[in-house]
Amino acid sequence: MKFLCQVWFDTAEINGISEEDGRRLTQDSVDNDNRLRESGHLLVANALREPETARTVRVRKGETAVTDGPFAEIKEHLGGFVLIEAKDMEEATRIAATFPVARYGMIEVRPAYDIRFPDE
Repeated sequence: MKFLCQVWFDTAEINGISEEDGRRLTQDSVDNDNRLRESGHLLVANALREPETARTVRVRKGETAVTDGPFAEIKEHLGGFVLIEAKDMEEATRIAATFPVARYGMIEVRPAYDIRFPDE
């Protein structure tokens, strides 16, 4: 089964870490990703730029509206995502617990599926 692991950060906390801690976190994350890739669990892992770099797109009654940044003022922000392969939610949760970024935020683990085959 595939599971999407969303990496959520407390914006103030992650912005407050030192440059050295940031470099260490990045290297620890790369090392962990490599281990998961080698074990066949990691499918995709990407970090996201800061929320201020985002655009929010809505289409209502055929009209497209685009605004800069996130939709609402946020205390936490989505910092990245990892798509993994695991036999079940328990294994997926154990894998997510290995993510070094969990020391600074939280990982939401959610089953993913192909919308063409929702019952598989």
